[in-house]
Amino acid sequence: MHKAIAVVMDPIEGIHTEKDTSFALMLEAQRRGYRVLYVQPGSLALRDGQAIATMAEVQLKDDKYQYFTKSDWQTFPLSTVHAVLMRKDPPVNDQFIHDTQILSIAENQGVLVVNRPQGLRDLNEKLAALLFPQCCPPTLVSRNLGELKAFIREHGDVVAKPLDGMGGKSIFRIRQGDSNLNVILETLTAGGSLTMLQRYLPEIRDGDKRILLVDGEPVPYALARIPQGDEFRGNLAAGGRGEGRPLSERDFWIAGQLGPWLREHGMLFVGLDVIGDYLTEVNVTSPTCVRELDKQFGLNIAGLLFDAIEARLEKA
Repeated sequence: MHKAIAVVMDPIEGIHTEKDTSFALMLEAQRRGYRVLYVQPGSLALRDGQAIATMAEVQLKDDKYQYFTKSDWQTFPLSTVHAVLMRKDPPVNDQFIHDTQILSIAENQGVLVVNRPQGLRDLNEKLAALLFPQCCPPTLVSRNLGELKAFIREHGDVVAKPLDGMGGKSIFRIRQGDSNLNVILETLTAGGSLTMLQRYLPEIRDGDKRILLVDGEPVPYALARIPQGDEFRGNLAAGGRGEGRPLSERDFWIAGQLGPWLREHGMLFVGLDVIGDYLTEVNVTSPTCVRELDKQFGLNIAGLLFDAIEARLEKA
């Protein structure tokens, strides 16, 4: 019997196959003979304590336009599949949390979930970096305006961001004396929200590096997201240009600090964001950049992940 893998992701109709990591993972599963089941968005549920979902089997083709066909929708227990890839993009809101709680029940019923649902709940992508302060730039997380302003006075040039953003959304560069300081901080802390401040790293001009860890081991190349024009953000979603580079000695050191801990906690596929010599974020929800690195360096990063998944399945 063919093994089956279910994929929880944003609507498949809206992806860009040339840069979509979830699509790369699905293609690799298909190459390995898995039945690939696309989970209808919003369909994770519980029936009499059993985790269920509405799914359709998909046939995939590495094409920009006609890239998938699917069967009719059917609802059945997640325990009938061997593994689930949880690839839903942030925000990590109530719906996301509840979905991970259902996936934890599926995990208890014998399904391998990648990444582990508890980790997806516990590891806020901004705060998780601070579990490893030896890797990070000077950082403050607070909702207190006085503390935030004091940090800005101390460092003179900082980056401010909310804890639940992605793709460069709502990230601000603030310099001491900025006439917009009050309104930026009031906006970010509205409703008592926590805000992260980090000392501005001028090395961002050379790119915000995405380092991928597969089962705790770093892929030896990173994708540097380089800001364009007068933009200080390197995020590809904010117009940054991607450029692949070999990892530096410091990059390997940072990966070595986090890798064993992430492996132990069931985080099989993680993206580290590194600017210069400093870790800034730990992306556990839906790390990207696989397609770009595969193309530039002739890699098969999805293959590395499936090697790790299959090793876990064999031990189960």
